[in-house]
Amino acid sequence: MTHHRTCNLCEAMCGLEIELQDGQIQTIRGDQNDSFSRGHICPKAVALKDIYEDPNRLKTPLRRKGKTWEPISWEAAMEEVVTKIQAIQAQYGSNAVALYQGNPSIHNLGTMMNSSAFAKALKTKNLYSATSVDQLPHHFASWLMFGHPLLIPIPDIDRTDFMLIFGGNPLASNGSMMSVPDVAHRLRAIQERGGQVVTIDPRRSETAAKASAHHFIKPGADVYLLLALLQVIFSEKLDKPGRLADFTDGLEQLQALVAPFSPERVSGVTGLSAVAIRDLAMAFATAEKAVCYGRVGVSTQSFGGLCHWLINALNIVTGNLDQAGGAMFTTPAIDILAASKGGQRFDRWRSRVRQLPEFLGELPVAALAEEISTPGEGQIRALVTSCGNPVLSTPNGTKLEKALEGLDLMVAIDIYLNESSRHADIILPPATGLENPHYDLTFHALAVRNTAKYSPALFPKAEGAKYDYEIYQELSHRLRGEPGPFVAESPEQKLALGLQFGPYQLDFEEVKKQKHGIDLGPLEPRFPARLFTEDKRIQLYPDLLVKDLARAEQALQESTSPTFPMQLIGRRHLRDNNSWMHNAQRLMRGRDRCTLYMHPDDAENLGLKDQAQVKVSSRVGSIHLPLEITADMMPGVVCMPHGYGHHRADIRLDVASQYPGASINDLTDETVLDELTGNAAFSNVWVSVEGS
Repeated sequence: MTHHRTCNLCEAMCGLEIELQDGQIQTIRGDQNDSFSRGHICPKAVALKDIYEDPNRLKTPLRRKGKTWEPISWEAAMEEVVTKIQAIQAQYGSNAVALYQGNPSIHNLGTMMNSSAFAKALKTKNLYSATSVDQLPHHFASWLMFGHPLLIPIPDIDRTDFMLIFGGNPLASNGSMMSVPDVAHRLRAIQERGGQVVTIDPRRSETAAKASAHHFIKPGADVYLLLALLQVIFSEKLDKPGRLADFTDGLEQLQALVAPFSPERVSGVTGLSAVAIRDLAMAFATAEKAVCYGRVGVSTQSFGGLCHWLINALNIVTGNLDQAGGAMFTTPAIDILAASKGGQRFDRWRSRVRQLPEFLGELPVAALAEEISTPGEGQIRALVTSCGNPVLSTPNGTKLEKALEGLDLMVAIDIYLNESSRHADIILPPATGLENPHYDLTFHALAVRNTAKYSPALFPKAEGAKYDYEIYQELSHRLRGEPGPFVAESPEQKLALGLQFGPYQLDFEEVKKQKHGIDLGPLEPRFPARLFTEDKRIQLYPDLLVKDLARAEQALQESTSPTFPMQLIGRRHLRDNNSWMHNAQRLMRGRDRCTLYMHPDDAENLGLKDQAQVKVSSRVGSIHLPLEITADMMPGVVCMPHGYGHHRADIRLDVASQYPGASINDLTDETVLDELTGNAAFSNVWVSVEGS
């Protein structure tokens, strides 16, 4: 039997061909006939078999019993969870319960369609997610400039002549906020047709190694380089917004704003020479079709919101927004934007302790630990986590871990006992992966082509198991006190309606028959009709962002602390998927990947040898890990991966316990964030390094 589906482990949406014999997976390979991925596959996809077969994967609810766990029925688990949540809220108020949603939430159809209703049923303002450790600046800039936080510009990678990448490593990420399978071939195709790929990064990453050119930049300095690029383009009269000028406000004001940021002024703070900055600006502005794209490296710093504003501005000023070969906007078969209009999305309430503003209905996750551990009215006393491991994935994980120990109730909707869920009183494990049907609601809206694809389940769920949508719907039903027996509603019913009333008016039954997916064509110009601003005009000079530029001006005058003289940045590997796939044996093969990269000059100055154990310290803590000396690092900058730190407790009995690594988030500082958007500033961590 041959089964076709979309891999749901990352954003690339690669098509898979799975061979099944006697109910057992024999092979997983790329689907050569997939309309989008064209046979591409990465190593993570083959681990779908490992996840499905993993003996450590939970399949029945667990309840804490002292330091051990006991299986309980779904009825008992649901009753206990709802009863305790309602009791806590009755005594302390609705905001005494918090919800945290991890990254896999967005990769699961049932969770995507039902977790928001569950959040509403909780009636709490304490909502958190991995969004504020990853991508809030993207949404913030799009909301202010285009009128909707989900109207994200996508690089038209297949038609561009010049791709400028800030802080992104798509060869390791398979794209990010840019669904692009087979990205290596697509980037190489740019060069083969005479174009250029240029990367800006403190590390010569896997993508940088294949690029036409790479420029080292000091962490957190991207905002100054972007300002200088715009200054050169305006001063050299290379600005050419074209048709965008007819519906863009703020071009003249932006020109005046960037005028003080000459290449000479920002050269020292960025690490690029003034000549290199001018040459880069000229090359980008004079390319026939160009696109600037920024990702994690610019999102996770103190000026993430400013960076994404200026990246959009660079594309607009050069006429490369909403244009073939530039930054474009999808026409997805299910229009998730239409379901949520524009309007006020920011600062409608604030966190209790630090008064951090809400955005998109969520508070910055950097505030979660203090909201749990700080006594007083409004203190979080119960936490529900969904598909998340915040101890390893949010700032100052050690502080959060201690906070979790003091909760009156913790509930985890998760398939694993992990570093976070081990603190839970009840764990509700959903059917997962190959047991679920799938349609990528979000990533079709972030794809480099317009596509649609539905994947049926390969395996039935285990006897007595529940799908994620059944868990969320039943919890919501009970919390709302709705009468009568609970009956779950399948996601396919909503999916069919979304396709039927979408821009292509697709019939769900026909979509299901297209096992290789449907190619709906290249991205097309959508503005001004697609804009969600009230006047259908691009706002190039948003007041909130303009005012925030004062922080960047002030930071130009600041000096670093000699106690922590180096800057730490993160990295990812093609075979890693945050913290949750380290139980897959085939992905963990090979040498230890949890190492600290350091430039040879820095290692020599510190008297450190390759592969030596080193101690890395920040304001919030210290970790130990092996050193890897490489000229791929910018001097003064060190780098380690995220998602490790499985030494905390003996909760996994096989692979992860053999490769525990160290957690970068035992170093990241919850008080350092992009003050405007609330996104964690993982690329602004000052550390010291010494032999251990």
